[in-house]
Amino acid sequence: MAHVQKHHRLPCGRSGCAHGFARHGRSAKGACTVETCGCPRWMAAEGDRETYRLRYRDAAGKEHCLSFTRKVDADQRLIAIEHSKRQGAYVDPRAGKVAFSEWAERWYRTTAGLKPSTRHYYRQLLDGQVLPRFRDMSLAGIDRMAVREWVAALIENGPGASRIRNAHAVLSMILGSAVDANRLAVNVAAGVRGLPRRPEHEMHFLTEVQVEHLAEAIDPRYRLLVLVGAYTGLRPGEILGLKVKRLNLVAGTARVAEALTEVDGKLTWGTPKNYERRTVPLTRSLCKELGAWLADRSHSPEDLVFTAARGGPIREHKLMERYFKPAAVEAGLCVRPVRRSGAEVLVSDLRMHDLRHTAASLSIREGANIKKLQKMLGHKDAVQTLNRYGHLYPGELDSLAERLEQVYERARLAVERDRMRTEHAPIVVQIGKAAGH
Repeated sequence: MAHVQKHHRLPCGRSGCAHGFARHGRSAKGACTVETCGCPRWMAAEGDRETYRLRYRDAAGKEHCLSFTRKVDADQRLIAIEHSKRQGAYVDPRAGKVAFSEWAERWYRTTAGLKPSTRHYYRQLLDGQVLPRFRDMSLAGIDRMAVREWVAALIENGPGASRIRNAHAVLSMILGSAVDANRLAVNVAAGVRGLPRRPEHEMHFLTEVQVEHLAEAIDPRYRLLVLVGAYTGLRPGEILGLKVKRLNLVAGTARVAEALTEVDGKLTWGTPKNYERRTVPLTRSLCKELGAWLADRSHSPEDLVFTAARGGPIREHKLMERYFKPAAVEAGLCVRPVRRSGAEVLVSDLRMHDLRHTAASLSIREGANIKKLQKMLGHKDAVQTLNRYGHLYPGELDSLAERLEQVYERARLAVERDRMRTEHAPIVVQIGKAAGH
């Protein structure tokens, strides 16, 4: 049974009684009867400090004790402990004394099943933002105010809103794993206020004419790559990892089953984002050009459709720097002036990912509904697609209102015709049979 006891740190000091409070019992009334001591209980020797000791047993039956200088604090802790035990949420206070750095490494080892790029990014966030602040603290020593102060310090140092939010997410996952392991009662990083708003990357939607200008401006070896991106909606890693065996030029489809990404300077094969393998349609023109492209070079089913100038996989950052960005500037797409080395030069904000946005906008313009667009882009659900591209459907909403107006007019006219028919119909009186006939 949990209870709070009054406690003296020193023994009573009387002749024949060298024990402290624990041997005196739990009641403050009467004299001590242990070993015929007879000393009045709760009397402290000179210089002794009076405290209140909370004794309780955890869910496993192990006894614990905590000391407080005020009885009200001991009572409040007792209530909290008993409540947590009834709710099944009791956590031994000593369980949270493990070092945060030690627990963070244990958590990181559990992420082995994630995509290499995601895991590498978590490692960067741990080493760059999380561990420098919390490495020497214990799990239980981190409170909500410490998390808020850490976020505020990151904002002042300016690593960027997205990185700050992602670093906070990593901290929250680590503390959340401690809650799951019954090391902490609550995750103090969850629901913390003051996080900077994540900036939205501006999406650039090219017209079909602008796509042609970009395809003509880029190195001829990558012209078809631009067209595939703009008319299929594949992600950059999915285009660069597209294998010959995934193409069915007779049926006009491409199977998206893997993606090629660069992680810490190394090219890594993985599954598409959200693990959503899918089949996307290819236009007749793309099928024709892809067939001609492959016919001009030796290839096997396992070979990549698009390769670097000297063969082998294409690294996205090199493609962007050497070919894509210069071609976008030459085509006059999303350009702006900047000063470099004292001179003003033009740069383009167009990203390879914007070809995916372009494919979405062109498909919507040609009548693709949200569900079909979701399947083509490989989104996990249609809500994600709608949140991303729903603003491109204003004309659809306008035409919907017009169609509903026509439905209303047809219903009103039908009711009016029924009313007119009833008003002008002849009166029919049914004559019953005479009695006896």
